[in-house]
Amino acid sequence: MSLANGRQYLAIPGPSVMPDRVLQAMHRPAPNIYRGELIDMVATIIPDLKTIADTKHHVALYICNGHGAWEAALVNTFSRGDRVLVLGTGRFGVGWGDMARAMGIDAELLDFGPSADIDTSRVAEVLAADTAHQIKGVLAVHVDTSTSVKNNIQALRSCLDGAEHPALLLSDNIASLACDEFHMDDWGVDIMVAGSQKGLMTPPGMAFVYFNDKANAARDHADLVTPYWDWRPRIDPDYFYRYFCGTAPTHHLYGLRTALDMIVHEEGLPAVWKRHAVLAEAIWAALEVWGQAGPVRPNIAEREKRSNAVTLVSFGTGNGLRLRDWMEHSYGVTLGIPLDALDNQDDYLRIGHMGHVNGHMVMGVLSGLQAGMMALQIPHGPTGMEAAMKVIAAAT
Repeated sequence: MSLANGRQYLAIPGPSVMPDRVLQAMHRPAPNIYRGELIDMVATIIPDLKTIADTKHHVALYICNGHGAWEAALVNTFSRGDRVLVLGTGRFGVGWGDMARAMGIDAELLDFGPSADIDTSRVAEVLAADTAHQIKGVLAVHVDTSTSVKNNIQALRSCLDGAEHPALLLSDNIASLACDEFHMDDWGVDIMVAGSQKGLMTPPGMAFVYFNDKANAARDHADLVTPYWDWRPRIDPDYFYRYFCGTAPTHHLYGLRTALDMIVHEEGLPAVWKRHAVLAEAIWAALEVWGQAGPVRPNIAEREKRSNAVTLVSFGTGNGLRLRDWMEHSYGVTLGIPLDALDNQDDYLRIGHMGHVNGHMVMGVLSGLQAGMMALQIPHGPTGMEAAMKVIAAAT
């Protein structure tokens, strides 16, 4: 007998839960890709995508995943032999640098480890020492999905400005867009990359590269750009077909339009951010009480440095794997596996709380984890659920 029979809940940090409305919007015949409603609809998507990033600048749409967005950002701004500074706080920060290196870019890694955020004092030292301005770009991840750390992107702009350094600031917001607060223009970000499958509540397969005029000027000298990844035809196409360098991702666009309606025009972006913040606080409250009498420990110790979209947590020796298996096979909830930035991976699991999530979904995950710890005899403080309830009650 298993209590998992019924509707499964995928609580991994992307792809996230997709609203039924998004799926229903995609369930339709193929449209004309040359004229008519599809072209008119995409014209409404662009300003809403800019609203979510809080930018007045450009956004290019690609048919790819987040790694494709990484590549698009790199090829449009850098040349072989250019030097960039890569700030590692987990698998994805390091991975963006690995991609740059494979493309012939000189990627210097400052690795802060899997359980800490970016130390901006070290960044400031490197930038101040680069008096010849050989560093052409600084690559950072706003939220690294592998470690659940949230980095201070605004502080990185202060480092660049303090050193009077002209390097571009690039931010990976694949895990954080529409989950954690972000202001591209006010924070001085030159290039930002995101994907459709997390906070934007749409199936994987679309990615977005935002860039300002300074970044677009770098495109004039980049020797890595190729026809598909070139962002210029995608922001000012002479006909619709060039938006996507070929056939548009028609059904993704219908789903995205509905998701943007829900985020921007119905709930409102500030309320979306607040909802994510409250649900994250409920999770952290439970974890911290459980840890008072057991081995439960969030990967990021300081709350202000944790993402509102994903939480990586250790449940003690081997218990992350045991709990993931129990939750999936006995309870009906699939949690995220840890990624290879960590030692002792069987200790950890990742809770995704991004996008189309609400109170009962998060409380259901937490109650399952507490029941699982009871079933598996993992020591824990017994009132974790009560702590989470208090957060929910106070917020409402």
